[in-house]
Order: sequence, then structure tokens, then C-alpha cells
Amino acid sequence: MAAFSEMGVMPEIAQAVEQMDWLLPTDIQAESIPLILGGGDVLMAAETGSGKTGAFSIPIIQIVYETLKDHQEGKKGKATVKTGGAVFNKWQMNPYDRGSAFAIDSDGLSCQSREVKEWHGCRSTRGVNKGKYYYEVSCHDQGLCRIGWSTSQASLDLGTDKFGFGFGGTGKKSHNKQFDSYGEEFTMHDTIGCYLDFDKSTVKFSKNGKDLGHAFDIPSHLKDQTFFASCVLKNAELKFNFGDEDFKFPPKDDFVALTKAPDGHVVKSQQTGSAQVGQTKNLPNAPKALIIEPSRELAEQTLNNIKQFKKDVDNPKIRELLIIGGVAAKEQLSALEQGVDIVVGTPGRVDDLVSTGKLNLSQVRFLVLDEADGLLSQGYSDFINRMHTQIPQITSDGKRLQVIVCSATLHSFDVKKLSEKIMHFPTWVDLKGEDSVPETVHHVVVPVNPKTDKLWERLGRNHVKTDDVHAKDNTRPGANSPEMYSEAIKILKGEYTVRAIKEHKMDQAIIFCRTKLDCDNMEQYLIQQGGGPDRKGHQFSCVCLHSDRKPHERKQNLERFKKGEARFLICTDVAARGIDIRGVPYVINVTLPDEKQNYVHRIGRVGRAERMGLAISLVAAEKEKVWYHVCSSRGKGCYNTRLKEEGGCTIWYNEMQLLGEIEEHLTCTISQVEPDLKVPLDDFDGKVVYGQRRAGGGGLYKGHVDVLAPTVQELSSLEKEAQTSFLHLGYLPNQLFRTF
Repeated sequence: MAAFSEMGVMPEIAQAVEQMDWLLPTDIQAESIPLILGGGDVLMAAETGSGKTGAFSIPIIQIVYETLKDHQEGKKGKATVKTGGAVFNKWQMNPYDRGSAFAIDSDGLSCQSREVKEWHGCRSTRGVNKGKYYYEVSCHDQGLCRIGWSTSQASLDLGTDKFGFGFGGTGKKSHNKQFDSYGEEFTMHDTIGCYLDFDKSTVKFSKNGKDLGHAFDIPSHLKDQTFFASCVLKNAELKFNFGDEDFKFPPKDDFVALTKAPDGHVVKSQQTGSAQVGQTKNLPNAPKALIIEPSRELAEQTLNNIKQFKKDVDNPKIRELLIIGGVAAKEQLSALEQGVDIVVGTPGRVDDLVSTGKLNLSQVRFLVLDEADGLLSQGYSDFINRMHTQIPQITSDGKRLQVIVCSATLHSFDVKKLSEKIMHFPTWVDLKGEDSVPETVHHVVVPVNPKTDKLWERLGRNHVKTDDVHAKDNTRPGANSPEMYSEAIKILKGEYTVRAIKEHKMDQAIIFCRTKLDCDNMEQYLIQQGGGPDRKGHQFSCVCLHSDRKPHERKQNLERFKKGEARFLICTDVAARGIDIRGVPYVINVTLPDEKQNYVHRIGRVGRAERMGLAISLVAAEKEKVWYHVCSSRGKGCYNTRLKEEGGCTIWYNEMQLLGEIEEHLTCTISQVEPDLKVPLDDFDGKVVYGQRRAGGGGLYKGHVDVLAPTVQELSSLEKEAQTSFLHLGYLPNQLFRTF
């Protein structure tokens, strides 16, 4: 309890955590909890089972509780006025006068917009109407920007109307949509000085201390107006200095910093957040936190964790709700009417409820995207952007939206791109680093070559059912066509899977298939071998997990596998993502994953819980034709076997090329073994082999103890002798002291 309390976690939550036997926070929790409690956006990457659900759930529960407590005690208005006042009592960029994709850091000076197609602007919290003033802007990247001055009447798109004057990185000055060449281009590491002279009614700029000369005359109708520091960005980042820090290039000719402007020359912006106070009601269907998960199982798992963490939090109680598809919406709608504070859901059902107005996003303080790389790979980027745009960046009580993104890896281009767009100066907590294979995992490749292994010709119909991609093709032996070899690969992979199970006497394994149809076919094949979901203890007892299975069946199947009632879990990447399944000694990749990062995600599920792990990947030596559904039904009822470029729903899959990409990604060569699946045992200290648990309490270390026992006895004797000598030496000086 003390360890979590030291991070600022409230006692009620810390107590619940202690009751779960969490004595110390995990690394990801120790790093992330203080950052989230401090109000920051956080990008976190850590292994499944590392405690990342707790890393975001614990601080979210606490801040949601504190928000509800403030509302209960009537502190909403006071908090808002205080927040707004603090903002407008200093020179900074105004969080209430900015574009929807314009981010301002907590210092009020660092600004960013990662929108690549649109311009987003902002003005300062204070303006001036008399005198000669100067401020500096440093460019932190190579994005596009315009910097300058505008009145409160101006568009946030600086320089496109008659109320603003801008200078852009392309070396153009702009006013009232007129863009003229001026000065020089500027980019990353350059510092631009912005000058405003009310005495002469002029505006000018400098670059790295070099005066670029006269830029604009201020028209007579604007001479009595208040001017604010302004900018507009497109995929760019800037930092403003209004004079609180020493200027890199101090101004000359009696220009002074904006922070030195006398009170009589300063006007506070009328664009404040206080006008919103009291106008937004505490709607029952408007949660404070929205957590998006890629699968129903992971959503249920996260909700259960939240229930455990918040069980001692009271007065007010926190109300959580699970919103997932595949179940009747009646109970979910009823709970929304009664009131919810934290929603955990999957994209489909959440999207439905938001679009119909049943779920209101106006009061969301936290947006969490768990397993973000999985959400993106499933095609939910538009959904994420749509949800983000509907959530106010500043809530009604003056708080900024916090975005937390969790991912198997932060080194995915898509995750980086998403974070730049929707996050506000996020802190990266990366405890995974670049992908690598754990030392406890031995991974090998088995080439599946239908040209050298003719087993498929002799099986007749006694083989795994294939996916019907070649239902209209001639795949009989002797056709010698790419389609024939492709079908042969599918057959051989079924045989190799059964062979691997028998050869290694696998007691438990996850079998990854590429599609839901492949999972169904593999399940049926193991059932033909005498296995199945109800054959507890059988060599081929198995369960299947994918999104087309009913929620009750999926939950039951997962429990059967976790309890050891079924030896094999057959699933897709999506179904298995984020589910904490420990102690699995084997993984069989029937097909390599589409994304190379998922290879590490798959094989990382072995080599845990005191077991040495073995991952076997069946890699086709020839191209295989597979389903790649681009149809509106996402494959349901689709039999269009034409290639994607021909308007169909199939592609040619080149696993040897994928293998090369994976090896390049991991900077290693993966060992290959023969089709007999006789993998050389990769012993761990000579004592632990694949699938064998460490024996007794000593387990792995029993061998060490046996070897070191004589040495330990000798050390014990030496220690005893040393202690005796010490006592003897301590006695002599005392005797000598008494003698003299």
C-alpha cells in the first residue's frame, strides 16, 4: 500500500491493490501512474501481463473520483474560475482561442498541431494597444507555420483576412489573403522575432537576429485595436518567448518584451473558458472516461480490473459500464440512463451509441486507446478520429482532455502518426524498446515445400479442409500450376500442425491462424483427430477463439484453455491480442502474420511461468493465394476468388518475403528445421526443456544447488572460522588495555 501511496494514489485504491497481492508497482505502473496523475498524455508500451491496465486504470479512477467529489461539493464553478484566472494572468497561448487540433503544453508556450491537411491557429491570452513590442518564436521542426499579430476579430488562419498580419516559413508575408515575398524562408532551429510599433503603425520581423525590414503598415481602422501574438500551424511545432526568459536575439530601437508592457497597454482576451461554467449539465449518459479495446475479451478483462481497483472508493461511488457488441443493448442503455462515469467498450457498439445520441462524449476527461496498434490494424483509425473530434479538448470545468495510448510497440509508424494527431505533447513510456525475442523463447521455421514433400498427393480427401480460395481452380496433382501448389501448402500445413503436436507431446499451445475461416477449419481437423472442446485430457482437445463466435462461447472457451481443460487455443491475432494467458510452452504459427511486429507479439506468449518456450512457424516455400476481403460484408457470404486488383477478395501471400522482413526487423536469422519437426532441444542450463515445468520449489535452480553444495559447505566452514578469529582478536586488545 505504501509503495502506491508514495506515487500519490489515494488510500482506498492503494488498499484494493494491496488486497490483490500487488506489493510493489510494476515498472510500467511506476513510470506511468505519476505522469497520468500529473495531467499528461502518455504513450506506453509494455508486454502483456506487465500491469499496463493498472497503469492507466488506477490514475483514471482517482481523477474521475476527484472530479465527481468536486461536483458533489459544488466546487465546479470555483475550480473553473480559478483555472481560467491563472491562464489569463500571464502571457501565454490561449487554450480557449485556438483551433481544434492545436495543442498547447502545460507551460503555455510550446505549441503543436499535427494535422497535415488543415491549418490550425491560436492567439495569446493577452494583447497590447499602445507602445513598441517584441516577442520571439523558435521553430522545433520542419512543418509549415505563419507567425505574427492579429486582433480578436481575425480568423485563426492568420493572414487570410484584414485583421491579421503573418510571416510564413516559405518566406511569404500575408494579409487579407495576399501573399507576397518577404525576407527569407525559415525552418527548424530558426528563431523569428515579431515586432509591433504602434507609434509608426508598422509590423516587421527578424530571422535569427537579422532585421528583415518593413513588412506591413497597420491600416487606420486598426490603429486603436488590441493586437495579440498569433500563429497558424500545419504539422508543426513552435515555442513562444514573450520575455519571461532571456531572448536569443534581444530587440533594438526601444522595442520591449510583451511581458514588460505596462498595465495600461495590456488587454486580456475575451476568449475565456469561464463562460462555459454551469452551462454543461452533468448528463447521466456522459462519462468522464472512455476506454476503447480491440476485442470483447480484453474489454471484459479491463472492466474487471477497474471493478477491483475501485471497490473501496465511496461517496461518491464510481459507476462503470461495459459496452460491447454481440449482446443485447437493452441493459447497456438502461445503465446509461441511470448514469455512468467510466465506459469500457469495443469500437462497433460504442460508435452505434454515440451516433444515435445514447452515449454523450461532452464530459470525457480521458480517452484511452488500449492495444492501439491492434485497433489500427483492424481499420478503426476513422472511428478513433471521429471520437476524438467529438470530445471537447477543454472540458466544462476547465480541464484538458488526457489521451493515453497503449501499444504492443511504439515503433509502429501508424501508432506514431496517430499519436502526433490526437495527443498533446505525450510522454513516451517504452519498457519494451525495439522488438526482440525473449531469451526463454526458442523460435524456428519449418519450410513447407509442396514440390519436395509430396505427402499432399497421397492424402486424397483425408486432410484439413481448406479455405475454398481454389474452389474454381484445377488443383489436382499434375496440374503444375501456382494454384495447385497453393492448395497443397494449405493441406501440408494441417499435417505439419498435427505432426508438431505429436512430435513434441504438446500439453498446451496457442495455434495462430490467419483468418477466422482458417481457425474453424483447423478446429474441425483436430476434432477429426479425436479432439475438440469437450474432450478434456485428449491429445487434441481444443477450443477456438475469434470474433464470429458468440460472446458466451468465446468466454467459455478462453476459460477452458486457461484452466487446462483444453490443450489448444486456435485463434487469430485479433482475438488473442492483449489477453493475459501465461505459462504456455508452445506456439504454432500456421501462417506468418501480416504485420512483422505481430510475430514478436505471438511468440512472446511462450517462455513464461517457469517454462522454456518453443515457437514453430510453418512458412510456405511457394506463394499461397489467400482471402483478403475488401468487400462491404468483410467476408461474410463472399465467394469472390478473383485477385484484389481484379475486383476480387484474394491476394498472393509470399511468406518467404515476410520471413525476410521479420528477420530484418529482429536483426537475426531464424533457425530452420526439417518437416519431421525434430527441433533440437534448446536446454536451459541443461535442466529445463520445452513444456516441462521447473521441478519442486527449487525448479530451475535445483541443478545449481546440487553442483554448488560442496562449495557452499566450504564457505560455511570458512565463515565460521572467520567469526571465531574475529572474536579472538577482539579479546586480545581488551586484555592489553587492562594490562596497561
